[in-house]
Amino acid sequence: MEKYEIAVIPGDGIGQEVVPAAIRVLEVAADLHGGLAFKWTHFPWNCEYYLQHGHMMPEDGIATLRGFDQIFLGAVGLPQSVPDHISLWGLLIKIRREMKQAINVRPAKLLRGLQSPLREPNDFDLIVVRENSEGEYSEIGGRIHSGADQMAIQNAVFTRKGTERAMRYAFELAKSRRNHVTSATKSNGISHSMPFWDDVFKDVRSGYGVTDTASIHIDALAAFFVMKPHMFDVIVASNLFGDILTDLGGAIMGSIGIAPAANLNVEREYPSMFEPVHGSAPDIAGKGIANPIGQIWTGKMMLDFLGFGEIGQLILDAIEDTLSAGIKTPDLGGRATTGEMTDAILQHLRKR
Repeated sequence: MEKYEIAVIPGDGIGQEVVPAAIRVLEVAADLHGGLAFKWTHFPWNCEYYLQHGHMMPEDGIATLRGFDQIFLGAVGLPQSVPDHISLWGLLIKIRREMKQAINVRPAKLLRGLQSPLREPNDFDLIVVRENSEGEYSEIGGRIHSGADQMAIQNAVFTRKGTERAMRYAFELAKSRRNHVTSATKSNGISHSMPFWDDVFKDVRSGYGVTDTASIHIDALAAFFVMKPHMFDVIVASNLFGDILTDLGGAIMGSIGIAPAANLNVEREYPSMFEPVHGSAPDIAGKGIANPIGQIWTGKMMLDFLGFGEIGQLILDAIEDTLSAGIKTPDLGGRATTGEMTDAILQHLRKR
């Protein structure tokens, strides 16, 4: 029996609803496997915690999380009470940076039983590998002066080490898929960081001679996501470009609510963190209609990372079986509640 200790941070809004749903599915998956078990430890770190304590997590929060095998997170944010830059940098991004989760992986595929808003989606199945530690989301910069003279400077930081790490992960991932890597660039408009990105991509590509590659400017790439997403296999992108592309990936699937993500410490020195792409959705929180698929699919990605890809695939199959049976939450045009959707996924999972 392989046992894993998982730190659970449901967070804000619908995170409180979809995380328990996903844990139910993961528990059944572990039982079906027979040689896998989880121990879940919950932490109440969210915006309400901030309002009570003045910080999103305690001072020893990172040290506490280091003792776990992985981190399972729901959603962070309650903008009507806590500014987003406080909630995100105080919890989500803090964990990503201090746990050295330098790679963000986000798949997007046309799920069986779900209609894409695209007229001709053509069974797309792609994965975006996003550099997760630097780039446009650097902390370097600041504001000076006031009034009409006020100025803000934000510096993007690209290191060869960070850029190569993301690109090598993308090329290795492509080996197990369709062996094609697309680089998201903007070297015709951003004069320093993106030509550097292109140069590193060429250097990394030279070590993978059998891999097909393309380098596409981000504006055209976003358009191709809408016009012909089936042309892509693995896309490697900077922090900002990857963030935007993956929200678009969720949209062309049919809902941001179904998109999963993994923040990986590929060296496995620290825990990785698994979280869906969707936010806390305070407008629907507490109504029982949140779509649990994003969180459940995120759990599937955690199983993949732990080496249990076969049982993880059964979860994704059960999700597609449920959608094919017409059971959908309101964001997908259905009437199912979070609980009803979860129950149906569990029913199909047990059948497999």
